[in-house]
Amino acid sequence: MYLWPSIASLLLLVYLPFVALGDQLSPKECENLGFTRRALCSDCNTLAEYVKDGELVADCRRCCTDDTNDSLSKVSFSGAILEVCMRKLVFYPEVVAFIEEEKDQFSSVKVQYVYASPPKLVMLDEDGNQVETIRIDNWKREHIRQFLKEKVKATSKEI
Repeated sequence: MYLWPSIASLLLLVYLPFVALGDQLSPKECENLGFTRRALCSDCNTLAEYVKDGELVADCRRCCTDDTNDSLSKVSFSGAILEVCMRKLVFYPEVVAFIEEEKDQFSSVKVQYVYASPPKLVMLDEDGNQVETIRIDNWKREHIRQFLKEKVKATSKEI
């Protein structure tokens, strides 16, 4: 009699993760698990070959970006925040050069100085919510410019 609720709750705990396997996780949930939306779904298949942890592979698939039919090249963002620590700028001359000489070409890209932050691009969706964070520590300014041209939607002033 006392055993039945324990077995039922155990079965419920085992069954629930499989119900939600097809659901995509939020960017924050994926980041907490160690995945980003830039992870490709084909990478999850490779992960499954080497790591025999079904839960880890399932999390990877719930956080990945479809990379079939060149869908990755179609990913775009409405804006971005270039986040960097002002005190650390001296260590990133390429980022400084981009901010000083090329940032004005992108009206939907803002610079935000955050204490102790490494240089990164915080990519935004239509509502201004964070979708992706990309570290740019070792990027050349040409790479920053090219990435933003390809991935951030141009505003009417930039067209």
